[in-house]
Amino acid sequence: MSIEVAHLTKFYGEQAAVNDISFSIKKGEIVGFLGPNGAGKSTTMKMITGYVPPNSGTIKVNDVLVDVDNLETRKYIGYLPENNPLYLDMYVKEYLEFVGSIYKIRNLNNRVNDMIDLVGLRSEHKKLIGSLSKGYKQRVGLAQAFIHDPQVLILDEPTSGLDPNQLVEIRELIKVIGTQKTIMLSTHILQEVEAICDRVIIINKGVIVANNQQDKLVEPREVQTVYVEFDGKISEKLLLSISGVSKVRAVNEGWLVEGTSEQDLRKSISQKAQAEGWLIMTLQIEKKSLEQFFKELTKS
Repeated sequence: MSIEVAHLTKFYGEQAAVNDISFSIKKGEIVGFLGPNGAGKSTTMKMITGYVPPNSGTIKVNDVLVDVDNLETRKYIGYLPENNPLYLDMYVKEYLEFVGSIYKIRNLNNRVNDMIDLVGLRSEHKKLIGSLSKGYKQRVGLAQAFIHDPQVLILDEPTSGLDPNQLVEIRELIKVIGTQKTIMLSTHILQEVEAICDRVIIINKGVIVANNQQDKLVEPREVQTVYVEFDGKISEKLLLSISGVSKVRAVNEGWLVEGTSEQDLRKSISQKAQAEGWLIMTLQIEKKSLEQFFKELTKS
């Protein structure tokens, strides 16, 4: 595993910001790390990167134990913090050369130029960072996180401030990089997570409340919900008589039918309709969105 977190706990005074959490992320995974404000996301990321020490628990990056005084793990990690601290009085290229020199990168000029092209900064690279828009500043932050070709990327709100076109470009960039790297990504934009993440970890009040692949997270196999419309009136009692159906609710012009059968409910409904002579106008699976699932798990 590229990231291994075991029984991690962090207190600020008497308040537990992170409370005994454990998870792992393997190479080639892009994992969305979600939670409401104050849930412990940024604190966890700071501990993984070695900027904040935990009170207890262990963190390993590429099988090396993370410690605030251990520079070894920082060679493997690219980090974009939420507030994206930059030297505003430096020029874009100058700043990236400075960051690259810290990592003692060979052929630094070529690497800097590659990063400028990779994140779309070519038209801005001769400008002072302080004169850039928020979106371009965010691109500079991404470039500094990528510049030393780290094996693990920790990205806290990586698309903050980007316009819709830039957002699509950076999403695609993260997806491409994620095929060879380990990426842990925190964001409040749930559509972004749905678009690029393989797995989702949700933290609430310092505790992990969900950790699974997206398809399994938002649509558990044991629960099926189907929306169906008929040409004509069908009673709730008749729908409840269908094999596998446990719950029925009228919605708009049709019905939401819920069941726990291992058989696809669409098949059961179709067989019943054929036997009774009902004409089906619409029949489709209703999937719970990540947003709905997130709200259910994190509401007070």
